[in-house]
Amino acid sequence: MKRIALYAGIAGALIAISAGALALAFDGPTDHRAILVSATLAFVVQLAAFAAIGLAAPANVMTGWGIGVLVRFLVLVGYAFLVVQAVGLAPAAALISLATFFFLCTLVEPLVLRT
Repeated sequence: MKRIALYAGIAGALIAISAGALALAFDGPTDHRAILVSATLAFVVQLAAFAAIGLAAPANVMTGWGIGVLVRFLVLVGYAFLVVQAVGLAPAAALISLATFFFLCTLVEPLVLRT
């Protein structure tokens, strides 16, 4: 539970900082909405994926990590094909931001798992 709370704080900070940076590049109101929706989705998915890794860690870290990567990939594809157009989000801002959030948060997972 301590690891998940630590990861939630780090992931939240990474997502917030990178969302701010992406908002500078994508400056339209629909772009900002797409970044906000992507940030929320990424945070929820990242916490679920990290919890799955944590549950699998005692037995097999690589299995948990592989499941997490697969979940992120499927969410990104589903988001691209099902959600972005249906909700009326700016496609470039939505997909680039979601992929960025997933990538940055995935980089810190091993560091938090070591604690």
